[in-house]
Amino acid sequence: MSALIYPPATACGIDEAGRGPLAGSVVAAAVILDPTRPIAGLNDSKKLSAKKRDFLADEIRQHAIAWAVAEASVEEIDQINILQASLLAMRRAVDKLSVRPQSALVDGNKCPCLEIPVEAIIKGDGSIASIAAASILAKTTRDAQMLVLHERYPQYGFDRHMGYPTAAHFAALQAYGVSPIHRRSFKPVAELLERIEVSV
Repeated sequence: MSALIYPPATACGIDEAGRGPLAGSVVAAAVILDPTRPIAGLNDSKKLSAKKRDFLADEIRQHAIAWAVAEASVEEIDQINILQASLLAMRRAVDKLSVRPQSALVDGNKCPCLEIPVEAIIKGDGSIASIAAASILAKTTRDAQMLVLHERYPQYGFDRHMGYPTAAHFAALQAYGVSPIHRRSFKPVAELLERIEVSV
């Protein structure tokens, strides 16, 4: 793997976690890294083990110039759709930064509406260090949230699939119905709710 690019210390990297799941909030992070203090091992969070992500999340919090995490709720996802909720969470994360960045780099092909210049970079979480750092913070934060929700709703197995649409998750939905933290605007959940209403 080639080394990640470190943008200037005036730029923040942004990424989100949780666009695909059927349950839980979508979480975004914004990170400003110091290019003179690189963090070894940064990469797209999806390419790292959970143990490595947790280790790197601690490193990022300790060594970043600034970092922030924010979210958009299940209710907001259902009201404005998952894309707009993801962009909202990104904007909230940038607004929470203790240091105001002069520009932003975001993973993907859509940009949140910010008061600073922002550039979307396809697969940026695998090429830009600050975006990779943001992806790690967003992923570890959201996973931790889903583990808490697993304690409240153990029947769905959130500790195993983190809300993503797996066979086990679909089976739990069929068996136990839709919980308050499921995204009702997502097709599999909406279809299940329609079948329940028809059968009543």
